[in-house]
Amino acid sequence: MKKLLALLIAISLSESFRPAFGQSIIPKFIRKMYFEKDTTKRSSFVVLPVLSSAPETGIEAGGAALYSFYTDSIHSGTRVSNIYAYATLTTKGQNRLNLSTTYWSPQNQYHYYAAVGRIDFPVDFYGIGNNTHKADADRLGQKRYRLMLEAQKLIAKNVYAGFVGGGYKYDFISASPTGIFKNSPLVEDRAGGTFLYVGPSIIYDTRNNNTYTTSGMMINAYYNIMQGVLDNNSYHGGFLNVEYSQFISLGRTLVLGVDVQEQSLTGGRSPFYLLPQMGSDEMMRGYYEGRYRDRNLIAGQAELRYRLSERFGLVGFVGAGEVFHSAFALSALKPNLGAGLRYFFDIEKGLSLRADYGMGQKPAGEQRESGFYIGLGQAF
Repeated sequence: MKKLLALLIAISLSESFRPAFGQSIIPKFIRKMYFEKDTTKRSSFVVLPVLSSAPETGIEAGGAALYSFYTDSIHSGTRVSNIYAYATLTTKGQNRLNLSTTYWSPQNQYHYYAAVGRIDFPVDFYGIGNNTHKADADRLGQKRYRLMLEAQKLIAKNVYAGFVGGGYKYDFISASPTGIFKNSPLVEDRAGGTFLYVGPSIIYDTRNNNTYTTSGMMINAYYNIMQGVLDNNSYHGGFLNVEYSQFISLGRTLVLGVDVQEQSLTGGRSPFYLLPQMGSDEMMRGYYEGRYRDRNLIAGQAELRYRLSERFGLVGFVGAGEVFHSAFALSALKPNLGAGLRYFFDIEKGLSLRADYGMGQKPAGEQRESGFYIGLGQAF
């Protein structure tokens, strides 16, 4: 993936260099996906190869694909819809599969989202709480099946209301009989479980664009009412998510984005796999997802986005967050910061390839937490 990003940069830096080299060397379908400028409202398609390796997985290979389109070619305000697919397979038989779609009806009267996925992939478990230790990491075998559905209707200016629904099935295996996963009294429902959920959602959205936002705000809130099903799960509870995003234009090429998120698991029990987790390629970049998990999560970030040209952009970001059981403590916030590069492969739709490097805290006796991410689209 790093080599692909370097290729995109090398070919795109010079307008005069691209025709001579690109037309003769780069295949036509690659030029169309990554380099040709199209200012129409036609659909577009892009693929991104995935290649990595780790001792627990061997070589992982696969790819991601994004098909973007408009449902309405007449009204200029209709937002971009897409179909996204991701699939990888390792030499040790693990796999990750995901298919999702975001659909905006003409004039944004309706918004739909659907996703189905399967993961058979190892994950590191560090324990529960805001101060886990790297030395306690316990590698788990993880299988997960997921179905997610959303539907919202525009009910007032900039206000959408609707529902969320779906289900999960988790299975976990730990190879260590003495590890924290099998022996910590805080870990509930170690074997996993199956549950369904449904609940209300409401969105307030004034963004001028849903792929590259330069002004406006969005508040997205939903509540999952969850019920365990089948013989392996009697859990009953809920999951609340509230996210606020604000975008401020500081000039023709400079945008400040602010994003704050709160998540809470409700109910009398705390299945470890349902606990909010800190760290991802979108929020608290630099922290391993799941390194810190508990009943509640609060995190926020600010990102400064500078558009170097039609094709390239730079970002710098800072943030802070924590997980906690019941009481939030300002002194317990963990910091993160980093920078990234954006390559806009579809200028008209504002679609980009994203590369970010984030850093977090340096726990006592450990290396500083950090992570490198490559993906499609903005972090928020």
